Amino acid sequence: MTLAKIFEKIVGPDAGVEFVAYDGSKAGSSGADLRIEVKSPVAVAYLAQAPGELGLARAYISGHIDVHGDMYTLLDRMWSLTLNDLPLSEKIAAIRSLGIKPLLMRVQPPPQEARQSTLAKLGSRHAKQRDAEVIHHHYDVSNRFYEWVLGPSMAYTCAVFPRPDATLEEAQYAKFDLVAKKLDLKPGMRLLDVGCGWGGMVMHAAREYGVKGLGVTLSRQQAEWAQKAIAEAGLSELAEVRYMDYRDVAETGFDRVSSIGLTEHIGKDNLPSYFSFLYGKLKPGGRILNHCITRPTSTEKTINKGGFINRYVFPDGELESVGYLIRQMEDTGFEVRHEENLREHYALTLREWCKNLDAHWDEAVEEVGQGTARVWRLYMAGCVVGFERNKVQLHQVLGVRLDDEGQAHVPLRPSLDWP
Repeated sequence: MTLAKIFEKIVGPDAGVEFVAYDGSKAGSSGADLRIEVKSPVAVAYLAQAPGELGLARAYISGHIDVHGDMYTLLDRMWSLTLNDLPLSEKIAAIRSLGIKPLLMRVQPPPQEARQSTLAKLGSRHAKQRDAEVIHHHYDVSNRFYEWVLGPSMAYTCAVFPRPDATLEEAQYAKFDLVAKKLDLKPGMRLLDVGCGWGGMVMHAAREYGVKGLGVTLSRQQAEWAQKAIAEAGLSELAEVRYMDYRDVAETGFDRVSSIGLTEHIGKDNLPSYFSFLYGKLKPGGRILNHCITRPTSTEKTINKGGFINRYVFPDGELESVGYLIRQMEDTGFEVRHEENLREHYALTLREWCKNLDAHWDEAVEEVGQGTARVWRLYMAGCVVGFERNKVQLHQVLGVRLDDEGQAHVPLRPSLDWP
């Protein structure tokens, strides 16, 4: 059995994908808009060591498999197919046809992969030093690279599209403004934004609402970029971003707290202390807006230790269902006042990021290297499919710390354009 025939068996003959391999074999749909090229025996070795998505990802990231055509379209067509779909008899036949050399070849994972042994030396999952390394792994890639992918807003979280043809910048502004309106920001209030990224929320709150905002991030590059942007915007009297763990924030008595894209990094076991910490930072009557990626139900695994995302994108990342998160907020003392799912908006956001990366591909490769650029191409295109197919969701949950009389200080009906 040729290499191309093996790949065709995995994906199926009707997937609309052409396969070519270094052994000269071809299979699939000749002349298709998508072509997978297996360039060397190293690709086979990766698949032998880690059958399934991780082996395929390693082979692609290292350049031993090439994809010609649109990555999103390829992943959409191949979404539910893995090496485990092959019957045992066909797996044995495939192994025999490959010969022994590729199967005995020991190859190291690409350098972009987070080493579990290295992380283990930094403590248990979500220990402060380990969290700092995990954030460094993903966010300290290159601010210039992020500028190309994210665009001028430098917002690396789900945007909110007021209409299907809105630009990414319009949608990111709408996201920050939706958070501001849900929090009912007013001039003179104090906002704590945990996991603040490049400072988009604190700058929006300061510029548009006259709010004094403090943002904290575990990425040094983010903090340095944000502080420079704050100064250039003339917002230094109101906005500040610090390079620090949110757990080390000493100030208290904030009127509002926003957490936009941090909860995914907290970990299931730490959620009670996370929400309790934020509850303690708020004044009575204060509000919290928690915005994060979730699982669609409580039946899926919260973390896939051997998966591509955990190894290459978000090491130690854990996703819970929105129901579980709400229960943790309520058990902490928050009264939940509003919740909404923005799943489709994240698919649209990721599509725009994919377009930006494609538009700056040569520059991105020069800046961060082909392997890292390929990680992002694969990761973002795969996430588009995931959000479109309801494999992951994005929820905003608004909570209130009631005052001493049990009052929430919210209007009977919200006077803004959110459902």
